[in-house]
Amino acid sequence: MFKFFETLVDPYCDYDEVDAPPTKLWPFMREYARPFRKVFVITSIISVVVAAVEIGLIAYMGRIVDLLSGDPAQVWADHAGEFIAVVLFVLFLRPALQALDVLLLNNTVLPNFGTLIRWRAHKHVLRQSVGWFENDFAGRIANRIMQTPPAAGEAVFQVFDAITFSIAYVVGAAVLLADADPRLVLPMLGWLLLYGGLVRWTVKHVGPASQKSSDARSQVTGRVVDAYTNIHSVKLFAHNKRELEYAKEAIEYSRETFQQEMRIFTLMDVMLVTLNGVLIVSVVGWSIWLWMQGQASVGVVAAATALSLRLNAMTGWIMWALTSFFRQLGVVAEGMETIAQPIDLVDEKSAKPLEFQSGEIKLDALSHHYGRGSGGLDKISLTIAPGEKVGLIGRSGAGKSTLVKLLLRFYDAESGRILIDDQDVSQITQDSLRDAIGMVQQDSSLLHRSVRDNLLYGRPDASEEEMIAAAQKAEAHDFILDLEDPQGRKGYDAHVGERGVKLSGGQRQRITLARVILKDAPILLLDEATSALDSEVEAAIQSTLYGMMAGKTVIAIAHRLSTIAEMDRILVLDQGYIVEQGTHAELLELGGQYAGFWARQSGGFLNADEAAE
Repeated sequence: MFKFFETLVDPYCDYDEVDAPPTKLWPFMREYARPFRKVFVITSIISVVVAAVEIGLIAYMGRIVDLLSGDPAQVWADHAGEFIAVVLFVLFLRPALQALDVLLLNNTVLPNFGTLIRWRAHKHVLRQSVGWFENDFAGRIANRIMQTPPAAGEAVFQVFDAITFSIAYVVGAAVLLADADPRLVLPMLGWLLLYGGLVRWTVKHVGPASQKSSDARSQVTGRVVDAYTNIHSVKLFAHNKRELEYAKEAIEYSRETFQQEMRIFTLMDVMLVTLNGVLIVSVVGWSIWLWMQGQASVGVVAAATALSLRLNAMTGWIMWALTSFFRQLGVVAEGMETIAQPIDLVDEKSAKPLEFQSGEIKLDALSHHYGRGSGGLDKISLTIAPGEKVGLIGRSGAGKSTLVKLLLRFYDAESGRILIDDQDVSQITQDSLRDAIGMVQQDSSLLHRSVRDNLLYGRPDASEEEMIAAAQKAEAHDFILDLEDPQGRKGYDAHVGERGVKLSGGQRQRITLARVILKDAPILLLDEATSALDSEVEAAIQSTLYGMMAGKTVIAIAHRLSTIAEMDRILVLDQGYIVEQGTHAELLELGGQYAGFWARQSGGFLNADEAAE
């Protein structure tokens, strides 16, 4: 039974992905709710039926009070069949209706609606560009992805569990009172107007206060996660107190916003109790007055009293449900600041997969300044022949990393083009472009998974033998076999910790190298590929590096000139321009910047800024 309801909606069903999701709350919620439309209709109907049953039971209680005023034997003789039918209804049909209601809510809507939002939101965020992630806290992004789905699910739950039910209940109560005596509806309508005003005031203030409070909590998460992620720097500079103060500022702001939110609830509770007192006194008092005038039966008084007390008990729950509903919508609205942001770097509609031929790379008047008008690259034109090995050097900020990021299409160039085998990288799919490129970065961070998972990230379909062979070429196999994590997992099954923190810098770099060796892409980018290796290990894998380059088009960034001295061509970048290019020997003979770098290096390491001066 549970399985049937749990699988009524598939949260991973196919859908039309959009680059720019709705940015307004209701269209946003409506878009995610599409797969649940039929379930929502059925749930609404069941909720109304359940409310009608509750009103019916109160009305029947009034009938029983009137019937009991007669002779007991005669009452039983005249109404035995009716009583048995009601008993059977209460014992069997009412629980069945209630079970259907909660099964739809608890087992169909709640688990699947939140899952659908979390899955699609994560899928959307993963499509964002590298630059988008660089402009926000990873912790805040993750917090919004985690807190928005349950908030949306809770909002939907309240619609059917409380709001639909309560509307049906209030309408049914009015009908019941009107049926007993139309004048009994008047005090209830007056109370309803006042109650509606209170609801409106509460909703008006709760939504913005909740969104502000939710944003403050996300800020706390972002700052705390930032400290944990950079714990080595925190400890190295002995800045525990500084980080505590930085976090305390956000935590205190979160407390203040939460206090403001709670003030609204306190005022609401006080006003609600007062209004409920008015409801009880007016409805029950009027029904007693009608009875005293002989215009209402004892059963009417009993039903009116029961209904008033029931509404009194329900109004707190209804108000809580409504405020919870709008409070959760405030959380969703805050999460939309991340989830509903348009994708800023997308494949063209006509984009096709890269048709790799020989690996020729052309830069045509390429410029990119990150929107600042300076820095980056300025009108670079360059052709790298198929299989050519090119080294890039230059002081920090000269444009080396910018060139690599544009080639990978982590950013779109502000002007100019990059072509691979005469195919503009902006006109081909991003995945096919990056499939054709292997890259070893200076920051060799790893996934918080096993060594095997990290290696197979390069080529998931590789065999165990191919994976081990790649690790051996990178001089990583031996130390991998000695690894063991706190859970007792060993060797290739050992987990490396967040960003690979349980390994040394050299070990991380060698695993990164092994991953790229395993990928075996035809274009190879090396950004300080051996910067974390000691001289002995670097010498041991130098031949492996050159073996990796065989038959590939290579661009290598290095400060350690010994790693690029054997390149076919070396480019010297300065302030976004190519100021020198040639072989190692030609550049030394030229006597320019490269010759100065070479003369001033120590142990093969380039202090580019000092040399440039």
